Amino acid sequence: MLTAMLIVALVASLAAAMVWRQYRAVEIEAADRARAQSSWILQGALDWARLILREDARANRNEPVDHLGEIWAVPLAEARLSTFLAADRENAQDGPEAFLAGGIADAQAQYNLRNLLRPADAALEQRTLERLCENAGVPAETAGRLLTQLRAAFAEQPDMATAPLRPRELDQLRWLGLSAETIERLRPFVTLLPTPTPVNLNTAPREVIAALFDGMDLASAQRLVQVRKTAPFRNLEEAKTQLPQAVVLSAERASVASNYFHVSGRLRLEERVLEERSLIRRRDLEMQVLSRQRVNLVLEAAR
Repeated sequence: MLTAMLIVALVASLAAAMVWRQYRAVEIEAADRARAQSSWILQGALDWARLILREDARANRNEPVDHLGEIWAVPLAEARLSTFLAADRENAQDGPEAFLAGGIADAQAQYNLRNLLRPADAALEQRTLERLCENAGVPAETAGRLLTQLRAAFAEQPDMATAPLRPRELDQLRWLGLSAETIERLRPFVTLLPTPTPVNLNTAPREVIAALFDGMDLASAQRLVQVRKTAPFRNLEEAKTQLPQAVVLSAERASVASNYFHVSGRLRLEERVLEERSLIRRRDLEMQVLSRQRVNLVLEAAR
């Protein structure tokens, strides 16, 4: 009797282990499938964004202009995609709930910190940064620290013992001594792109426009923003008519078109969220993806 009971217990244990391993295998396969499907969807969203930007460039080829009234500037509201994730129509209702949202943002609507490294008129760029920091409400010493650290990081022959790492994106400004709170306050107004760029006056917020020029204030910048809503600027000459007479306008620091864009995608799959942010450089009709970042999140309600 004892032997029989031991055999039964052993068989039950082996069966339970086999069931558990099979369950884990199914779970792993489902997770792999979900990751693959998520990647396909976000890749498709990025390709669609590149197509929109290419068609925009084609339409404006003779007179390059980018403004907030164009198709690329319309965000994609969260849309249900569950049926596209199912293996077939018969199982469409059994698939996981999936929702996609995203949008395209003009990276040149913000002040590019790379401009601080230009040798031409460094004092003007420094004043611009100081005004931006004031408009963003960050500590007064932020501009000086950021300027010093950026120049040390991007020096032609940096001191490897003391120079900070070279940041490639805004979040990496922590390497230069900025706090997370300071970075978040600056985020709507500054960016860090691979090359110096002018600010697009058709898309920049008033805080950036006011900081960009000596002799410009927030009220004047707000009037410019109101005018461009109904009549986007087709060239800098049109924009100049909306600026104070004392303002000096140059093509190196201001424009009405853009070459860099941020593309964001957000896929919500049941309780998990996958976010992707890409940087695209547009050269004529060529759309080059310079960087892609993905972040996996878990919704609070699912924890």
